[in-house]
Amino acid sequence: MDNKQSYVEQNNIKNTLKLREIRKHLPMFCSEFFLGIENNTATLTRLAYAQDLSIFFKFLSKEVPEFCNTPITLLNITDLEKITSTIIEQFLDYLSYYVTDNNKCFKNKAYAKSRKLASIRSFLKYYFKKDEISKNVASKVDNPKINLKNIIRLDNDEVVRILDVAETGVNLTKMQKHYNQITTKRDTAILTLFLGTGIRISELIGININDIDFNENKFSITRKGGNQYILYFSNEVKTALLNYYVVRKDKIITKLEDKDAFFLSLKNQRINVRTVQNLVSKYSKIASPLKKISPHKLRSTYGTNLYKETHDIYIVADVLGHKDVNTTKKHYAAISEDIRKDAANKIKLRKTT
Repeated sequence: MDNKQSYVEQNNIKNTLKLREIRKHLPMFCSEFFLGIENNTATLTRLAYAQDLSIFFKFLSKEVPEFCNTPITLLNITDLEKITSTIIEQFLDYLSYYVTDNNKCFKNKAYAKSRKLASIRSFLKYYFKKDEISKNVASKVDNPKINLKNIIRLDNDEVVRILDVAETGVNLTKMQKHYNQITTKRDTAILTLFLGTGIRISELIGININDIDFNENKFSITRKGGNQYILYFSNEVKTALLNYYVVRKDKIITKLEDKDAFFLSLKNQRINVRTVQNLVSKYSKIASPLKKISPHKLRSTYGTNLYKETHDIYIVADVLGHKDVNTTKKHYAAISEDIRKDAANKIKLRKTT
């Protein structure tokens, strides 16, 4: 790849190539759909649509008699008229457990089913709005009920412990301590950045050296959808980042496209999602063994702390990059209850002497 391409651009190219490969096995008319939504969606979104539609059309060809005699690639737009709301409901049931042609088993819970239903809705809605089909039957299908879980996050003592484990290697295995001696400054910087800014794992991985302004304590990230955004960090985060950068700048990068990456793997390449997930899991199992902590849970920890400090859901939504403040409210409603209780005790009707 061209070494001048950013991490986001490289990912967009990879996603586009994957999308093209999947489209080869979809009905030919699907090309119109992907072309029509190109200007309003990210490549990752279109790839997700393609993957969901691939599963849907395979279901139709295997499980629905009206479609069984026609190869998927030879289906045309008029065949969409055969799809009923009942067929889509059967598809959602099918998603609970199914086996692919290469004998891989898949299970989907309510959230995954809901996402696939959203893909089918968008797909049929596109052709309905273009007057190429007479109805969008997917709009009549209810979303699977999703039971909201309590947000798992680290409390203040656990935050201190996870940073201490990364910095000192305390309670790690002998092998883990060996690697910790090599990566301690990097790992501490990653954990501190997650806990101090609430960024997503994809945003962290995409950070380049020149995205960080240490003089102004700010950095640039690429949000979902490709928009650039400026976030600020504390002096505590700055110290952790600078401690790592002293080590990072002397590295000999093994891939030209990774030469600008801020966070590197042991192979001196841009760090990847799996590595970040593993290091968060490794340290959190010691700091908080009863909680299953992921990078997203560190993001939730930051969101919780920010809301408790500001009592402003709009600031939290803005910093976390939520397009809809209702998303933020849904996740932090429990904290609102604590704040309301605390506020009730601040009003004194009779002053004591």
